[in-house]
Amino acid sequence: MEKRNYYVDGTSVRELNAAPKRVPTRDPRVIERERKQKNRRNAVRRNRERALSMNFGFVTFLSICVILCAAACVSLVRAQSSATQNLKTITALESQVTDLRTSNDETEKRLNTSVDLNEIKDIAMNQLGMKYASEDQIVYYHVDKTNYMDQYGDIPEN
Repeated sequence: MEKRNYYVDGTSVRELNAAPKRVPTRDPRVIERERKQKNRRNAVRRNRERALSMNFGFVTFLSICVILCAAACVSLVRAQSSATQNLKTITALESQVTDLRTSNDETEKRLNTSVDLNEIKDIAMNQLGMKYASEDQIVYYHVDKTNYMDQYGDIPEN
């Protein structure tokens, strides 16, 4: 049996000739691997910080992109507004054309119904001295397979 010697120093008891506790030594390869991982983590952290930071050039680039996008949006809205306005104008003009055609048709019908052809014939024959054409005044022309005729000279009077 081994006998240990203890002595009292104040309120604590200490062992005499105590051997220091042995600290296990670590493998140098493990230490090197941990050092590389720590360096890698630090590099990643620095890259993240660098990526999150915005310098003057990057802010300028983003500002130009935002301005160009806003200009494109404004241009698109103006083009759509212009197209809508043009469609409204076309619709209004088509409505006016329809109204004018209806008015013209009504006026034509009114004029056609107000004209008495027998009265015109009576005025032409009695007051103006007009009469029907006689057979010797009518000249017939023959046109070959065309629906028009070219006149190269005056029509002879009989």
